[in-house]
Amino acid sequence: MFIGIDVGTSMVKAAAFDATGAALAVESRPVSLEIRGGHVEQDMDEVFAAVEEVLNALTSDGRPVELVGLTGQGDGVWLVDAEGRPVRPAISWMDGRAHELVGEWLASGVFETVFRRTGSAMFPGCPGPVLAWLERHEPQSLDAAATALYCKDMVFQRLTGVRATDVSDASMPFLEPHSRRYADDVVDTLGLTHRRSLLAPVSDPLATGTLPSGSPIANGPYDLPACALGAGVTEPDDGLLIVGTCLASLVATREVDLAGEPAGLYISTDRPGHFLRAMPAMVGTAALDWVLTTTGVRHADVDALLAETPPGAHGVRVLPYFAPSGERAPFVEPRLRAELSGVSLESTRADLIRATCEGIAFAARHCLEAAGLTGSLAICGGGTRSPAWMRLFADALGRELRIVEGEVGARGAVLASARRHGVELDAAAWTAPTAVVAPDPKRAAYYAKAYEEHLDRLAAARSRARLT
Repeated sequence: MFIGIDVGTSMVKAAAFDATGAALAVESRPVSLEIRGGHVEQDMDEVFAAVEEVLNALTSDGRPVELVGLTGQGDGVWLVDAEGRPVRPAISWMDGRAHELVGEWLASGVFETVFRRTGSAMFPGCPGPVLAWLERHEPQSLDAAATALYCKDMVFQRLTGVRATDVSDASMPFLEPHSRRYADDVVDTLGLTHRRSLLAPVSDPLATGTLPSGSPIANGPYDLPACALGAGVTEPDDGLLIVGTCLASLVATREVDLAGEPAGLYISTDRPGHFLRAMPAMVGTAALDWVLTTTGVRHADVDALLAETPPGAHGVRVLPYFAPSGERAPFVEPRLRAELSGVSLESTRADLIRATCEGIAFAARHCLEAAGLTGSLAICGGGTRSPAWMRLFADALGRELRIVEGEVGARGAVLASARRHGVELDAAAWTAPTAVVAPDPKRAAYYAKAYEEHLDRLAAARSRARLT
């Protein structure tokens, strides 16, 4: 039995697989987010307790575990003391408290300077701005901390006692992609030189340890590159779209081009010379969840509602930028907010649901084009549970989708751990698609035009956001 642990933003999961990659069992536990005034935090003890629960549930029968892989949400700041215990609640990647600081850096050129050095377009919830905000407003927390970890690194230290991160998590924003080491000049540029010791050592290759049960475990990569591994996206120009809480677009590459518009990031992988050009938009299924909750619609009703209204949703349009910290890919606009237009007394809930699904699909197309997708495209995440939405995605993107269902991040974590421990697994079998969805030519042609209109509305909304 092989186990992958995926510490998500709202759900902690552990999945067990046999040697062929067949899923044996999945255990999950919800974890809470505290959202107030643009601040988004999590209780580290609650998150770690959920990890212990799902791991214990899978191993309670005493069946031997060959190895364990660990992945989880990226970015944010998880401050711990020397024993790995929290000194304050974790600050989530969704947090928006540092948006004014990012705005300052955008205006002063600091933002672009960091991107040109590390390939990381900072956003309010990434470690650089969060640590700088804490330095300004809450230095006592930094004084009390021994390490500013990422989510999975906190879990790994609590499980094994090892203080470490990996090159994927460290990619935002401090890692220089070619040397695979922290760029101390970037730390200095952000005013954090005297906090340099808080950055965890970068283990390259992945850090390993042993669970109390005796099973070997490897730490990382974080959830986006883990999903790329779990979906079989490893060859240059191939891409992955993750339709989860975060709408993440990834394209595999061996080139790091720091000359383009500062946006997204280059994620270093556990294979030197291999990168993922990432455009992780802030809101994916979270946008649809908000609309469903607001309108009183169940998730189970989405497919039926999508069938009730045609492409274009009778003129209703949604710009799906609902995150309190604005947007981070394929552009950074901390003050951007969602917009709804084209609504009349004749508009229906179905129109609003379809318009939201279309808006999210257009945001995905924008990210994939900016990331340079030219090869095949895999798609995974909670959104794949809606066949109608997947057909809409294929039409709106104008390309064939390789759907990879199940616990894709956990699969990737296992594959990374197996490679680190020298365990041979058939990666092609582990990552085979569960379905392939082709676009309808007529609907794809309609959506190609609608996408251009979406970009026009977005440009106007960005202009308004800069005036606020």
